[in-house]
Amino acid sequence: MVLNIQSIKFNASEKLEAYVQKKIAKLEKLCGENSIVDVFMKLVKPETAENKEVEIKVKTSDSDFFASKVCDTFEEAIDKTIEALQKQIIKQKNKK
Repeated sequence: MVLNIQSIKFNASEKLEAYVQKKIAKLEKLCGENSIVDVFMKLVKPETAENKEVEIKVKTSDSDFFASKVCDTFEEAIDKTIEALQKQIIKQKNKK
């Protein structure tokens, strides 16, 4: 699995990037090793309580998936986005 992490308008800590890698590993079990995952993390203006946005794009050999969430923390946004992607991937697999 190829993982690309981009933090837009801020510098992501090593701890946050490690958290992303750990959570994306769950998707690898569903998607397979030939997947490409792009993670975009950005701060949304204006600076309110919920201003952390995470977008994740997953490209597999036969399908593309996308989810985006805005939450109080990046960790919460990552968790919710991965949950949404897992549902999409499982739904797609059940159709086959």
